[in-house]
Amino acid sequence: SSPVQTAHRSLRTSSLNSPEKLSCFTSTLLDNIKENLCSIVFCQVFNDPIHGHVELHPLLVKIINTPQFNRLRNIKQLGGAYFVFPGASHNRFEHSIGVAYLAGELAQALKTKQPKLNITDRDILCVQIAGLCHDLGHGPFSHLFDGMFLPKAGKKCEHEEISLKMLDHLVDKNDLKPVMKKYGLEPEQDMLFIKEMIGGPLDSNKQKKWKYEGRDEDKSFLYEIVANKTNGIDVDKFDYFARDCHHLGIQNHFDHHRFFKFARVCVVKEGRKHICSQDKEVHNLYAMFYARCSFHRKAYQHKVNMLIQTMISEAFVKADEHIKIKGSGEKSFTLSTAIDDMEAYTKLTDRVFEDILHSSSPELEDARKILNRIITRDLYTCVGEKHTAEETKVCTNVFVCLCCIMFLLDMVTYDFGTTSLDYGKKHEDPISFVYFYSKNEPNTGFKSCCYSFQVSRLLPKNFSEKFVRIYCKTNDKNILDAAKGYVCQWKKKIEKLEVIFIAGLLNIDAGIGSSPPATLLEDKR
Repeated sequence: SSPVQTAHRSLRTSSLNSPEKLSCFTSTLLDNIKENLCSIVFCQVFNDPIHGHVELHPLLVKIINTPQFNRLRNIKQLGGAYFVFPGASHNRFEHSIGVAYLAGELAQALKTKQPKLNITDRDILCVQIAGLCHDLGHGPFSHLFDGMFLPKAGKKCEHEEISLKMLDHLVDKNDLKPVMKKYGLEPEQDMLFIKEMIGGPLDSNKQKKWKYEGRDEDKSFLYEIVANKTNGIDVDKFDYFARDCHHLGIQNHFDHHRFFKFARVCVVKEGRKHICSQDKEVHNLYAMFYARCSFHRKAYQHKVNMLIQTMISEAFVKADEHIKIKGSGEKSFTLSTAIDDMEAYTKLTDRVFEDILHSSSPELEDARKILNRIITRDLYTCVGEKHTAEETKVCTNVFVCLCCIMFLLDMVTYDFGTTSLDYGKKHEDPISFVYFYSKNEPNTGFKSCCYSFQVSRLLPKNFSEKFVRIYCKTNDKNILDAAKGYVCQWKKKIEKLEVIFIAGLLNIDAGIGSSPPATLLEDKR
């Protein structure tokens, strides 16, 4: 007999032999089946070259399939580095998907290990959305746009700030609030939570003891997963470490899977919950911070990369007023003002480079010439580099200008940039911001009381350095040779002045007598 016949016989012999009871039972059974089917979430699988086959919630897929998110396909993750490293062709699109996946993995790992944290599926989905949308605000060539171009154009705006505006625009434009409700989110509160995870607390709450509104203080650790404002250890770094190294051809020696294994949420001295690492992991975390500094030195702030990004930003400044982008209300916006209108900003990608390069507009001629020099590899030349002490930043900048005025006499032909390298917390030891737990007390978090040399004698005493690069915009051999000679003279002079400057700050004898020689004083003036 068929299963249906068997079920029918069992129903007839049961207490459900009356038509009314059977009808009620059947109706209830069908309702339960429908409810169970509706509660099943079918995730879409993405084949990522870094993390393998990753499953993403349907709400994340809805966000991905919008014009506002898809613009990230056309924004290089490493800006101008693609002109230096042929493999660095990856974009913000795939990085954002990777961060969303890792955010979900870390949140789920904490939920599984510590059920008492009461991490809900709703919390995890919000954390994943924050990871997915944290870079929505990046402009053409990523950090080049908000870090180099906008300041030169007289604007000050961080990409996180634009990401929040773009997220609101994306949700409203694609009517996603009903979809969010369908999957168990509360749009008003959860949108606030998501935006706080991306951009930090609202300005109006920064003076309060608990600065956030999206979640109570009991779930403070959730704010450390995507963009960790406490110590900088977050899944955003984990993804770009692995992804950038893969495309740059650089070895990545940090294993985020190990971090996930030893991560726990603990109550610290102040009474707040933080994500902590086991104390034996201190060496691996130092290695992670060193890796970050190393990537900046080898790639992100590579000498030629910075030259090219300087040239692109200068071209954008020259083209700014002549690029018109249609935004909301049929209004037109320039490159720098598009950040004020998300309809216009959605259309602003790396394509602007090609638009300028292939334009025939006379107004764009100066910008076009600069970009053409990049394409033909007629780049600016770095004529000198000088490492400086932290205390001499202002002194160094002044003397670079004096060098240009005294010796080169043509500020149009020369440029300079001050660059910083550090472990993520400027001149401070980054481990001093990290919370740990011990094997004997796995629920109590504490900060390391050791100095770096107490952990290992091989660790650094200083965690930051600055250096100045002087660029020559012409490739005339005579000018370049003269410039390099002048920079050598300047470096010798400033080394002496740094000794005097630092000695003055420390009130010690600089080893050059009670007073500097007259010639040195003249140089100082």
